[in-house]
Amino acid sequence: MKSKIAEAIGLKTKPVAILLSNAKPEDAMQFKEGRWGCVAAMFTAAAMKGKSAVFDRKTYGCPGGGVGLGFGNLYLDFPGGFDYFLSIGNPEFCNTELGKNIVRIMQSLKDGEAYKKTPELVKSFVDWLPITEVPAEYVIFKPLSEVKEDETPEVVTFLVTADQLSAMVVLANYDRKGSENVMIPFAAGCHNFFLVPYNEGKSDLPRAVVGMTDISVRKHMPKDMLSFAMPYKRFLEMEDNVEGSFLQRHCWLEVLPRNNSGDEK
Repeated sequence: MKSKIAEAIGLKTKPVAILLSNAKPEDAMQFKEGRWGCVAAMFTAAAMKGKSAVFDRKTYGCPGGGVGLGFGNLYLDFPGGFDYFLSIGNPEFCNTELGKNIVRIMQSLKDGEAYKKTPELVKSFVDWLPITEVPAEYVIFKPLSEVKEDETPEVVTFLVTADQLSAMVVLANYDRKGSENVMIPFAAGCHNFFLVPYNEGKSDLPRAVVGMTDISVRKHMPKDMLSFAMPYKRFLEMEDNVEGSFLQRHCWLEVLPRNNSGDEK
């Protein structure tokens, strides 16, 4: 599947289709069962290198990744409490025998990541998340160009520069009333490139979602890029709106060359 948007914005990365399936694809990257890994790093590999990745309920990398992939509320069993981990830490738990073993590989558990000021605010954030159990065994990342005719993605996510993000935000508002047809919620990287847009897909007027603002995953990202995710039905609408839009007018065409050439001026 070829994307008109990708061509119009000079996208150098590959649009990533995120699909649900009960069939495991061949030759896809996958975490080993029970081993830690970053789902955002897998997404980046799909977008930048064209690699496919597959996840199931035993190979989601970390609890946040499992939540972001739609494998339920894995925060319930987070050691020491996720509400403490994301905020002020849990030194009392870290002094237990179990905690001493875990903190060796999860150092932030002791002092907290300080992404929220209090545990209560973390609880509020988790309550906001559209945590779900996807109705399939596997979640698959693959380049949009490799999606088959009998496959229907749930979400399409782009990895974009600031210029390209600007174009995507304008395009997402091009055919809609108002000016809030894109959201940029506080959430983990994988929440915003799958879980949140997947939930938006249930709406009559789904919003697009900007992501990869998660500080913990920025090290896996090019420093000048963010993600832009759309439920598949919204992606198709935006594809249909390329022709006749600002993407073919002089203002954008003056900006586009520096994305094609790598010139940052």
